[in-house]
Amino acid sequence: MKMEECKMSIGSLSDQVLNRLSNMLDNSTCGWRQLANAVSEQPKFRCSERELTSCSLQVLSAAGSPGRTLLAWLADRTCPLDFLLHCLRKIDHQEAVQYLTTTVPELIQVTVQPQTQQATVGGRVVLICRASGPPGLSYQWFRGNEEILDETGNTPELVLCPLAPVHHGSYICRVHHGENFIFSQWAHVRLVRSAGRSPGCSSSLFPGSVSGLQITGQPQSQEVSEGDTLFLECNAEANPPAQYEWYHDMVPMTQHKTRSLKIPCVTTAHRGEYRCKIFNLYHEVWSDTAKVTIGPRSTDVTDDSWVEVDRGPDSKEVHRSGINPLQQMASPSPSAKNFYATDKVALLIGNMNYLYHTQLCAPIADVHELTNLLRQMDFKVVSLLDLNWQEMHSAVTEFLLLLDKGVYGLLYFAGHGYENYGNSFMVPIDAPASYTSEHCLCVQNILTRMQEKKTGLNVLLLDMCRKRNLYDDVIVQPGLLKVTANIVFGYATCVDAEAYEVKREDVSNGIFISFLKRRVCEDEKVTVMLDRVAEDMGRCVITRGRQALELRSNLSERRSLTDQIQTSECSESHSARNLQWAVAHVLPTSHYLQFDCGVKVQLGFAAEFSNVMVIYTRILEKPGEIVSCCAQLTDFPPDVDVDLKKTNQDTLLEAGSLLLIKENLPSPEVPSLYTRIRCLQRLRRELTFTVCLHYTYSNMDDEVQERQPVSVGKPLVSKLNLHEPRPSRASSGSSSSSLDSFNIPECSSFSSVGSDSNAWLYHSQTARQSSTTAASRSANVPEEMDSPELFHDAPQPLVASKSLPHSQVNDTNYKFSDSFHSH
Repeated sequence: MKMEECKMSIGSLSDQVLNRLSNMLDNSTCGWRQLANAVSEQPKFRCSERELTSCSLQVLSAAGSPGRTLLAWLADRTCPLDFLLHCLRKIDHQEAVQYLTTTVPELIQVTVQPQTQQATVGGRVVLICRASGPPGLSYQWFRGNEEILDETGNTPELVLCPLAPVHHGSYICRVHHGENFIFSQWAHVRLVRSAGRSPGCSSSLFPGSVSGLQITGQPQSQEVSEGDTLFLECNAEANPPAQYEWYHDMVPMTQHKTRSLKIPCVTTAHRGEYRCKIFNLYHEVWSDTAKVTIGPRSTDVTDDSWVEVDRGPDSKEVHRSGINPLQQMASPSPSAKNFYATDKVALLIGNMNYLYHTQLCAPIADVHELTNLLRQMDFKVVSLLDLNWQEMHSAVTEFLLLLDKGVYGLLYFAGHGYENYGNSFMVPIDAPASYTSEHCLCVQNILTRMQEKKTGLNVLLLDMCRKRNLYDDVIVQPGLLKVTANIVFGYATCVDAEAYEVKREDVSNGIFISFLKRRVCEDEKVTVMLDRVAEDMGRCVITRGRQALELRSNLSERRSLTDQIQTSECSESHSARNLQWAVAHVLPTSHYLQFDCGVKVQLGFAAEFSNVMVIYTRILEKPGEIVSCCAQLTDFPPDVDVDLKKTNQDTLLEAGSLLLIKENLPSPEVPSLYTRIRCLQRLRRELTFTVCLHYTYSNMDDEVQERQPVSVGKPLVSKLNLHEPRPSRASSGSSSSSLDSFNIPECSSFSSVGSDSNAWLYHSQTARQSSTTAASRSANVPEEMDSPELFHDAPQPLVASKSLPHSQVNDTNYKFSDSFHSH
């Protein structure tokens, strides 16, 4: 192969080549496991234990392929073909080496993608698509599904001039050579209004001229730690569209030719200066220099070993090196070992849509943001929305099954709650109007069960009110807690106080999570991190006197949520936990339906939460005589919650998904219809529905319909059957809200697992409770300017946003929602 071909990324290989390679690697003697060990010589390509387990799970599905999954991860990390060939030679896989060396020279790779542009009517737009491959490449342009047949339609450059309303739409280029072909990405041409227009074909971005280039976003200097992901971005407006080349210490980075530079698992070799060269046919500019510093990861130290000293009346105390014991305890040994977890698991519950109580808004956004942050720290996260009493009990039971010796367990709840006689109670969505402890879950009983598993760290974050419940006069007696020194309670508010959520037009956030998300990933002792969150909340004027974080802890070791995972010696137990966690994260594989009229439809699936799924449909192929067609879903089972008014929508937002999913969905430019399925935990049988195809022929006015039934099994958390009671044992003297009424086996069996999905893209967070009187208040200026606050001084209209990213907390205005008692 030529040098340029060797430097190509695995991601440039076609599906046909990748499928052929994966078939060669799906064996136990010289296959994907040996390849995973070989690529680990480069740290950035090393697979974690979780990723290897996910690969293994693929064999449980008829269409699953461990080798294909491994190649997909290597492609995501921009692994070059020459390194893949090196590793295949290293494991002596001659068949794969021979196949790659003969196939790659025939591959087609798009080197310049067409870019989305906007211009005024009468202007000029140039779409460019360039590709490398064998001689004699041909280019074929399409607007939507229609081929462009004029003289400019079969060249690398598509010139639209003068622009007219008919040019508005999505464009794609098909590059082919013989039977081999590849499609470019979609580019959208938008027409915008303009008060005036220069004569001739001028760009709306650069009036009066045909071409232009202007940088609109510069890469920023930053400091990251070894093992983190480095992300730099440079944006430009250009006509013709801009191309990008990244340089590290003025050495070109040939694998990075997009506006974003992403390097996973950085090492000290990546420190230095980065610049981006932006150019098009007529201009060339350089970005600012971004200096990147790579520092070592901070390490945890513990006290050195200590020996009890006999302090008899006549004896002298003997200390090491003549140092006072108190001084010794205050000076940890530099050789002390780090703390680690044998695994890290989290259960996040957000209850919003209560049947007999005030509806909450914030849990969906809070659970989503906390889930993403915990996943960054290698937590196995199950995120659930709107659970009733039975489902909450079953979910907690399944969560306890994931715990084992040395595991870090985290439970987060957002919703209505109360506190009586020192015990905290989480309220399910089906709790009656005058609920008591028997209708709720006692947090202290859950903690007792967690301790039975000999966990390394127990963190409970309760984002709920702690007012007294006047309807409940029962004093619950939880099980006795052990003296373990590994418990952390983080309460969103103080005793006998309420928790609030920030009211916004579309997505709300809780006060607690708004501050917690800034700190939760800090490599600090958990209690130190939560103390800083409390200080941040205390500096915000609008929360002072209304809500203050309360921390209770007996944690004596410097354990952090960022501690690394070191698998325990009990590998079978670890594998069982991984498999059980994976059960709740299995998405159906894509379905391809062929209708009698010749139309081919794709059904795709993506997870928003562990019990919320989005299904999208799109047309892949249709005969030329059909002028219009769409595939819609109908006939859903009554078990799941589907808003029929929001099914088969053109956008996720119209389908009811406020937290847009960025992965595992087609490009927004690809025409698709979206349907959102909620409450999958209540699904009692396989999920079935009907795909109804509506289409019209060019010579007919009447619409024709075809229908096909579809069954996709039990997706996501529905496999756990949370609607079913867990086996009970002899009841203890505690309240029925205690988990003591459930028998927690040491391991569980499950049904066959389908293809593993890495789509825990969106997870939910909690909603807080409120006070009896409505309180709408303007925000105030922060007292300390060195700590950015959530609120501003000037009352302005609410800003519509899907989340509260760190970079935008100062750009959003809030008010307290109308607040209500939690009971």
